[in-house]
Amino acid sequence: MFIDQAEIFVSSGKGGNGIVHFRREKYVPRGGPDGGDGGKGGDVIFCVTSHINTLANFRHKRRYVADDGKRGGRNNRYGKSGEDLIINVPAGTLIYDEDIDELLGDLTEEGQELVICEGGRGGRGNTHFKNSRHQTPRTAEKGAPPIEKNIRMELKLIADIGLVGVPNAGKSTLLTSLTNARPKIGAYPFTTLIPNLGVAKFGEFESVVLADIPGLIEGASEGVGLGHEFLRHVQRTRILIHLLDGMSEDPIADFSQINTELSLFDPQLGEKPQIIAYNKMDQPAVAERWEEIKAEMEERGYEIMAISAMARTDIHELLMKAVEKLSQMPTLEEEAPMPLYSAETDPNEFEITRINDGDWQVSGESIERAAKMTYWEHSGSIRRFQKIMQALKIDVALREKGIIEGDTVFIGEYELEWSE
Repeated sequence: MFIDQAEIFVSSGKGGNGIVHFRREKYVPRGGPDGGDGGKGGDVIFCVTSHINTLANFRHKRRYVADDGKRGGRNNRYGKSGEDLIINVPAGTLIYDEDIDELLGDLTEEGQELVICEGGRGGRGNTHFKNSRHQTPRTAEKGAPPIEKNIRMELKLIADIGLVGVPNAGKSTLLTSLTNARPKIGAYPFTTLIPNLGVAKFGEFESVVLADIPGLIEGASEGVGLGHEFLRHVQRTRILIHLLDGMSEDPIADFSQINTELSLFDPQLGEKPQIIAYNKMDQPAVAERWEEIKAEMEERGYEIMAISAMARTDIHELLMKAVEKLSQMPTLEEEAPMPLYSAETDPNEFEITRINDGDWQVSGESIERAAKMTYWEHSGSIRRFQKIMQALKIDVALREKGIIEGDTVFIGEYELEWSE
């Protein structure tokens, strides 16, 4: 089972106690202090491994405690240090301190380690407390207490190419055709409920990783449906293959809606390079619409190609086009860190201002971006924009302000007439 969120309790080991002891040997009546120090407690360390790709291991075990250090011994013997606790996680795991909601680390590379809780220092034995005035100290230290934290983990899949599109657009079929992945496939929406990864090989020694992201629906950026559960996986990808469902009633409106949801969740997602593919060309009805769809997309400045994931028509050409685009992109290490979704910096906030009698100005990062990405000449796109306003509760706020039928609403550079 694919699990991409988990919460656990971790604790480092307690330091071992130092001891009070004096040298006791025959013919040495005044042996000095020789109490040894306690050992250091074990650290809690998160380590990236390629052997796992989900956080499912943390569903049933949620408490992780490192070993305590051992007490010191006589003759200045140090106590044994506690074993470090290594917690293996998949690449792409974000580690948060749940209690203060602070990001502690972003683990992306094989073998990368992050010390979350350092083990307690071992207590000092009475040897350390001897001085010229106090030759027989009966003083020692207990080991330092452990560090405890409640940890939240979030997994963002790391892939070169992300496959996005509406439910049932054919993303899983394309992933199967290009790679050895075997996702669940069916002729109904939301077959894919979890992200799937596959490796596509080209050339003799080269390959790229593709991620099939579950289908986006209206309101996904608001958490509707799978919402944030899968949108964050798109953030790690370097480019996107945007698959249009040729059997859809309005593929171009679908394209607009997907990009709107991506941008509402994270503005940088809307700026990721996309390769647009019109799918299901093996269907006669789809093939008939191809020239019309192509002309309209090119008129709007987009390059588009036609494929059939099921018949495997032109999918190699699609892959090579994506590979060429990848070669022009910076790697994840070269890019600036991807922003994290946070309620404290919610892009969905908005402000409503009364300009004059019958005119209203709605300002907000998300709604203005959605307006810019809406095809106003398509009635379906307008309906989707209305649903975005409802999801953001802008319509409710306008009614509370006193808007009436026929009033004008300005959103960015767009002028709309209010109608119930």
